[in-house]
Amino acid sequence: MCASSTFAAADAAGYEIQMGRWSRRLAIEFAAFVELGDGERILDVGCGTGSLASVIVSVTTTSTIDGVDLAAPYIDHATRTHRDPRLHFKVGDACALPFANCSFDRVLSLLALHFVPKPMESLAEMRRVARPAALLAAAVWDLRGGFPAGRMFFDTAAAIDPAADAYRARQLTRPLTRPGELAEAWRSAGLLDVVETMLAIRMEYSCFDDYWSPYDGLDGPAAEYVAKLAAETRAVLKEAVRRAYLDGDQDGPRSFVAVAWAVKGRVPEIPGAPSLRLRQEDLGG
Repeated sequence: MCASSTFAAADAAGYEIQMGRWSRRLAIEFAAFVELGDGERILDVGCGTGSLASVIVSVTTTSTIDGVDLAAPYIDHATRTHRDPRLHFKVGDACALPFANCSFDRVLSLLALHFVPKPMESLAEMRRVARPAALLAAAVWDLRGGFPAGRMFFDTAAAIDPAADAYRARQLTRPLTRPGELAEAWRSAGLLDVVETMLAIRMEYSCFDDYWSPYDGLDGPAAEYVAKLAAETRAVLKEAVRRAYLDGDQDGPRSFVAVAWAVKGRVPEIPGAPSLRLRQEDLGG
């Protein structure tokens, strides 16, 4: 496991099933929230398989985008899949960004900071590589109150397996995912004109097998938990989750809301403005 990420990352195709199909939807809402300009140099921190970067090139004409992620399989997939010459992907650590000071007009992060054990270190790096007056923005899932598709799995698992409690606790208390935490972090970093909001999409599944398929993979916290189960326990869990998914109805399509917290703020134009006054432990990191 990489030191600056707690996300189990192994296979790009598995990630696309587990989260990529949803991050692409959220990326559209996030791009609108950050009000992209043109002719900018933009950094995508924790770019995954390139969902946000691909949206940015679709709505701008001359902006260039650098994407960094710790997971080499995701970077390989992004490089092969997104061929626009304005896109550049590389393996990189969110807490040690491989760029010079004051390099970017916008520094963005979609669905990544809550998997960074010390997110304030990542925020400090995001600010370091941002130019004066640059925009910094991020979005993370509201895992406790706005992510029912994920809670259905973890709540069911915790009800039948005491060991699942630890996984659920870690999932529902990830840093920056509770109300107001993103805005507090942005203000503590000395950013100005901070705005926090909620973004929502729908997560739609064709049937239970479609819903369950990510849990048989290798990517994400739920798959990480399932992979450690004995075959018998896994079968019991799958049946219990199936009943929760069916909810007394026939198998078939289901649609769940998914809510993310989003924040944006600007770097002061005055060099040396105050930065990162909040302690890491204040954010549960």
